[in-house]
Amino acid sequence: MSFRVVRSSKFRHVYGTALKREHCYDNIRVSQSSWDSTFCAVNPKFLAVIVESAGGGAFIVLPLNKTGRIAADHALVGGHKGPVLDIAWCPHNDNVIASGSEDCVVKVWHIPDGGISRTLTEPVVDLLFHQRRVGLVLWHPSAQNVLLTAGSDNQVAIWNVGTGEILIQIDCHPDIIYSACWNWDGSKLVTTCKDKNIRIINPRTGEVEEKAIGHEGSKASRAIFLRCGLIFTTGFSRVSERQYSLRAPEHLDEPIVCNELDTSNGVMFPLYDPDTNLVYLCGKGDSVIRYFEITSEAPFVHYINTFQTPDPQRGIGMMPKRGCDVNSCEITRFFRLNNSGFCSVISMTVPRKSELFQEDLYPDTVGDTPAVSAEDWFAGQDAEPILVSLKAGFVPPSSKSYEVKVAKRSNLLDKPSARSASSNATAPKGGAAASSVVTTSNVSASLSDDVAKEFREEIRKLKTMIVKHENRIRALEARLTEVGENTTENEKSHKEKVENHSSGDSSNNNVCPDKNANSSGDREELAPDEV
Repeated sequence: MSFRVVRSSKFRHVYGTALKREHCYDNIRVSQSSWDSTFCAVNPKFLAVIVESAGGGAFIVLPLNKTGRIAADHALVGGHKGPVLDIAWCPHNDNVIASGSEDCVVKVWHIPDGGISRTLTEPVVDLLFHQRRVGLVLWHPSAQNVLLTAGSDNQVAIWNVGTGEILIQIDCHPDIIYSACWNWDGSKLVTTCKDKNIRIINPRTGEVEEKAIGHEGSKASRAIFLRCGLIFTTGFSRVSERQYSLRAPEHLDEPIVCNELDTSNGVMFPLYDPDTNLVYLCGKGDSVIRYFEITSEAPFVHYINTFQTPDPQRGIGMMPKRGCDVNSCEITRFFRLNNSGFCSVISMTVPRKSELFQEDLYPDTVGDTPAVSAEDWFAGQDAEPILVSLKAGFVPPSSKSYEVKVAKRSNLLDKPSARSASSNATAPKGGAAASSVVTTSNVSASLSDDVAKEFREEIRKLKTMIVKHENRIRALEARLTEVGENTTENEKSHKEKVENHSSGDSSNNNVCPDKNANSSGDREELAPDEV
């Protein structure tokens, strides 16, 4: 007698549910670029999607509660001169987003609460370094205002966004960089390149600590760090079969697990949830989402299930855990784009009968407070992300208060790190009061200057528009006058022709009756003779 042993896991019955159409987004002109990007980024406040735009590159930002059909003239974030290739929300400020474009420029934007009401063309800061298109932007998981960018010039740049300065330049890739990912505390970096190599890099020195061939296929591969320190990769085999693998940093050339999935040609994006150790594989052009659980037991990568969708996906975004609804046992939420411009929302849920908070499903998760400053991280200090508890339940993003300093444009992104917050808490009351007064006055002055500048720019644009409309009106009036004169001349000539024709007809009519009379008279005279 044999017994089948079922693996014990609380995520074996995770299932996906597509929300109703009224809770989704429609009429979004998704970018038609062939670049391998998810084209979508989401956080607990906003949904951002790269869209088609004439005359440059743009992306649309929508508040999560603005569902339904999106107006065709909805305001965009459009300051790039070329198509936008990648976007990423800052993990420490839900109002800040970075974008990379074909115009070789990286821009960082500040989105006001409630979204934008008119097209936004003024970024907080422009980051200029790359000589070719920028296809990858990635924020540091725990350091404040640290941003990584990678371009087709094979260069990796690490920036301090708060000052707009480049901190580190990494030049160790001979070809295009496909992907990059920080480890849990941001002390290591893993990249994949067109030369098929996986590299583990020290981000402060740019030194390659380990390098090995990943997937032998020539198509794009991707790699991510797991919370436990292992590396999960996706790519293609020599015969173009899609693969995934699990590797240890010390033995990159010897994968722990390497399995084939199918023969589709779409690049697979691994999306990772560090709280549950679940990896979701979403391929561009696929109509399915596969998810796996990573454990310390063989075979280490356990297939759970597949969520089937009716149409292929163009892009996909994953909600951070602090934006999920813990009251309904939701562990992940996906925003999935298709080619028709529809963005569906898919909720991944663990079924539970109890309505109480499920502590095993929701361990403390990554919060929005930075652990270290950019200067401290660059000096060599590493720190794991600061965790927060979700036991209080789901709080809508609109009810949260986000602190944003606007004393200087370069400091618009700043949020107090944990260390600075604690030092401020122990500061003397008088000094705190004085600094708050100074900060308030600076904020007021800066706000008034910004508002005045914005009004002047708006007035200038309106004047330019009015002048254009006046010139067009004058041209149309002149054209109308010319058409009217031509019409009058044509009417006069036509009237003369009609009068001449009518006078000729009347003379002919006067002659004809006489002839008829003569003929009738002749007939009368001849009648008696005939008798």
